[in-house]
Amino acid sequence: MKKLIIATRGSKLALWQSEHIKALLEEAHPGLSVELKVMKTKGDIILDTPLAKIGGKGLFTKELEDAMLRKEAHIAVHSLKDVPTEFPDGLVLGVITKREDVRDALLSEKYADIDALPEGAVVGTTSLRRRMQILAARPDLKIKNLRGNVNTRLRKLKEGEYDAIILASAGINRLGLQDEVRHFTPISTTLMIPAMGQAALGIESVDDAEVLEMLSVLRDDEAEIETTVERDFVTVLQGGCQVPIGVNARLGADDSLQVRAIVGLPDGSELIREKLVASRNDYKAMGKELADIMIEAGAVKLLKRAEEIALKEIL
Repeated sequence: MKKLIIATRGSKLALWQSEHIKALLEEAHPGLSVELKVMKTKGDIILDTPLAKIGGKGLFTKELEDAMLRKEAHIAVHSLKDVPTEFPDGLVLGVITKREDVRDALLSEKYADIDALPEGAVVGTTSLRRRMQILAARPDLKIKNLRGNVNTRLRKLKEGEYDAIILASAGINRLGLQDEVRHFTPISTTLMIPAMGQAALGIESVDDAEVLEMLSVLRDDEAEIETTVERDFVTVLQGGCQVPIGVNARLGADDSLQVRAIVGLPDGSELIREKLVASRNDYKAMGKELADIMIEAGAVKLLKRAEEIALKEIL
């Protein structure tokens, strides 16, 4: 194969991610030409409605998948947290890359961190997971929905629509936007557990041996182990964008593997938190095991209530 085509969204972050993978592949495979096919997805077009209300799953991937199924592209580079846990026939999750900073971050022109926010401060996020956890810590805050790409969200913050907004640290770091606001403060994962797959790139691919062999040079074993646990956990709970779920697996220096998870109501008033520690060799069972523990504690019923509340009162 002499030419590989990447289907990509046109946002600055999506283009950065695709250009990053293009450069790595061309370096690893001399003579290979990698091209970008820029497309718009449903999630890019509908900007005035929260994602969970218009379907949640696949909003940033379906059009790219269709292009691959039509043989117009070979791969698509996604933020792994946006990638559904199931794929259309003919497509696979080819590889997971090394993770960036997994933490969420608070961005503000006025306030250094969550503790510094005054009572009643307006915080922007459309993520039910982030909403749940920040309200659990600070029930006095006002949460206001926030859509648009990273640059649009930063502009809305600067224009004074919000006292602070919450974004993924990884996206800010990749785009080099740390200095665009006065305060950029990563939030401890103890306070806010990230989304499944956060900070890793997932490369979706046509199910073709030659393409998959090319992608194999990008595989990061640690990221693959951690995100496999997280994705298995969410798969068992059957949770997507419509429900507040946080899950984060981290490998330790001693080959231990710890996974922490949280589910609850969008206002943070009811939560279930659990933690599991095992050996990295047990990673293929850990996601399901933790999910089963949380199901036993009432997680499915709680998430059902969370979804009903979100669709009725928030979204």
